[in-house]
Amino acid sequence: MPASLSEAEIAQYRRDGFLFPIDCLTPDEVSHFRGALEEFEREQGDTFGKLPHLVRSKSHLLFTWMDRLVRHPKVLDAVESLIGPNILIYHLTSWLKEPNEPSHVSWHQDGTYFGLEPYDQITAWIALTDATEEMGCIKIIPGSQVIGQRPHKDMPAPGNLLSRGQTIDHPLDYTQYVTMPLRAGQISLHHTHIVHCSERNRTDRRRIGIGVSYVPTRCRLMNDARVSAMLVRGEDTFGHFEAEPRPTGDYDAAARAAHALAVDRFFESNKLLAARRRSGNIGV
Repeated sequence: MPASLSEAEIAQYRRDGFLFPIDCLTPDEVSHFRGALEEFEREQGDTFGKLPHLVRSKSHLLFTWMDRLVRHPKVLDAVESLIGPNILIYHLTSWLKEPNEPSHVSWHQDGTYFGLEPYDQITAWIALTDATEEMGCIKIIPGSQVIGQRPHKDMPAPGNLLSRGQTIDHPLDYTQYVTMPLRAGQISLHHTHIVHCSERNRTDRRRIGIGVSYVPTRCRLMNDARVSAMLVRGEDTFGHFEAEPRPTGDYDAAARAAHALAVDRFFESNKLLAARRRSGNIGV
């Protein structure tokens, strides 16, 4: 598949650290993927973001429909424009904000959780509903990716969707933000070091977004943990990660076992990375 972004769009991403909106999914595709997610919620009796066993993390290992979503050609074409044709998924998080609930995300950098080098990871945020400013769309500081990875403090607060309330500890003018509203079916792209956050959903409608962390196969982990990733385009000649299997059934025993192992490895690596940063054995 060809890369799809124009030279001007690529230059804008390199300068600003983000790009939006990019049209990707058709209305029928949005209806299909959102319908599959909400059907699973009805079966389980709770919202996707609140289900146990970290269902909202690395969900592409649990469901064939999520596996198809993260491999959508138009999404991968846009990502390929920026990181090349050999693409892995390192992580995935489903970001759901229910109507008028306090769910929000503090100012942070995605790279805080990943510890990868080179710093070429891209988050594709796929909107399965509209994500307006009133619904708590992403707010981003243009050009802030140039500061590199900065320290974060754990600042847990009610409703913060980050596991420890991780908040960047770096002086910036946080009033100079840009909002990134999306219509259902559109995506945004942002760099692993861009500083961003989102506020609560102040409407009576759900906000559903799927944040997919794509990396080129040349990326490697900056610690000794052995983690996994899924090849979604091209080939992997480096072998820095254990290969993750595609699900052959939805939430079946094999998928749940593969998911549990991958999630455990990811969060163990995250703990090791945080410990090394605290000890000064790794750059901030």
